[in-house]
Amino acid sequence: MKHGMLNNNLVARLVGGRCRCGVLLLLVAAVLPAKAQQVLSLDSCRAMALRNNKQLNIAKLKQDVARDTRKAARTKYLPHVDVLGGYEFMSREISILNDEQKGALGGLGTTAAGNIGNTMSSVISELVGQGVITQQTANSLGNIANKLSPSIEQAGNAMGKTISDAFRTDTRNIFTASVMVTQPIYMGGSIVAANKIADLSEQLAANDMASRTQNVVYDVDNAYWTVVSLKHKQRLAESYLELVKRLSGDVHKMIREGVATRADGLKVDVKVNEAEMQLMQVDNGLSLAKMLLCQLCGLPISGDIVLADEDKDDVSSVETAAAADVSAALENRHELKMLENTVDISRQATRLVRAAYLPQVALTGGYLVTNPSLYNGFEKKFSGVWNIGVIVRIPVWNWFESTYKIRASKTATSMAMLELDDAREKVELQVNQSSFKVDEANKRLAMAKKNTEQADENLRCANLGFKEGVMDVTDVMAAQTAWLQARSQKIDADIDVKLTQINLKKVLGETLY
Repeated sequence: MKHGMLNNNLVARLVGGRCRCGVLLLLVAAVLPAKAQQVLSLDSCRAMALRNNKQLNIAKLKQDVARDTRKAARTKYLPHVDVLGGYEFMSREISILNDEQKGALGGLGTTAAGNIGNTMSSVISELVGQGVITQQTANSLGNIANKLSPSIEQAGNAMGKTISDAFRTDTRNIFTASVMVTQPIYMGGSIVAANKIADLSEQLAANDMASRTQNVVYDVDNAYWTVVSLKHKQRLAESYLELVKRLSGDVHKMIREGVATRADGLKVDVKVNEAEMQLMQVDNGLSLAKMLLCQLCGLPISGDIVLADEDKDDVSSVETAAAADVSAALENRHELKMLENTVDISRQATRLVRAAYLPQVALTGGYLVTNPSLYNGFEKKFSGVWNIGVIVRIPVWNWFESTYKIRASKTATSMAMLELDDAREKVELQVNQSSFKVDEANKRLAMAKKNTEQADENLRCANLGFKEGVMDVTDVMAAQTAWLQARSQKIDADIDVKLTQINLKKVLGETLY
């Protein structure tokens, strides 16, 4: 205070002496803080926290994942087109003829020439025996047959080889390509169940995002009003320190005048030390609380911030408490909605398990291309064929695997329903507890205000009695301690009302932002 008076006198002296403007500006710059303080309102703290919180950003990404998963599930209703291509080298080709057949075709001419020669010899001998032709004529015919036999053998063997080569497949190098279209017709309900699960998962991600947002705002509100409370207590600690210092000064004057004892001075000095210690503790607590608030808001934790509600005396009167409504809480709480989504997803999962053991029908169609071609005698060129068909899959026997899996899935659904019922009971209890806490905090605040008025009056009477000499130092210190306690309780009660109101709104599932 003395330092402030000295600065004021110096400024007045400078102004009165008509100093130059530059000197005055330098003085003002020296008086101003080196770093400007940032004034934050509750809404701005909430906005920064919602913008910078990493868990909320993760929740947003989860929403994007759920949205894309839901879009992917929709495509299961549509026909799917697949293109396949391949090449395969075989060490051996496919053979239509066996080795014996190939040998017979290769010796076709030799066999034919031998058969023809034997037949002609028999015929000529029979004709000679019957006297139809002479032996000389028979010899001539035999010579002609012997001359024709090599030609017939050669022509027959060539023809057999041609036939054998025509039956070769040349399937050592196989090229294939196909386009396949598949349209699900009935898949046991698995596609419908998968789409419902995707929809519910998207709702679950949205409810998780809302729940995380609510928690972030709740944490910011608690940190904000904690800083406001400590700021009020800091001013209270400074006022209390000023009171005990003033009393210490008066007591030491009285000691010098011989109207007070040294023991009185020591008692007051102890109170001064206690007040300085309390002020230091409050300062440290305020610094830590501001660091926490900065961390929640995404600001540098060493930042110097000032809150807009620091100078308000009655912060609890800023907003009225919400009415306790259990049915509204059961309907609005995002945690319950998430559990309901979990129950619904579990039910759809049971249907998905059951669908795997039901008949499935799909329509297929496509175009297949191969080289060698299979449709014109293993022709060495690409050729294909269209096809269309229906695929039916009917599970017949699985050793009760389906029964066990469906039973396990239903059990998981029952567990989820029990968790939901348990959470509803706890929410109902939370609403009643929070409502009682709000009423209790309001009553405590009313009592604290009365105690503050009485403590102010008690301190005024003690100071007056001390000046008149009818009260000693101990009475004044007791009055000061009671005044400090009453003021501190009033600050705690005032902030407690605000925090219980916020907690009740959170428990009821009302939006905090």
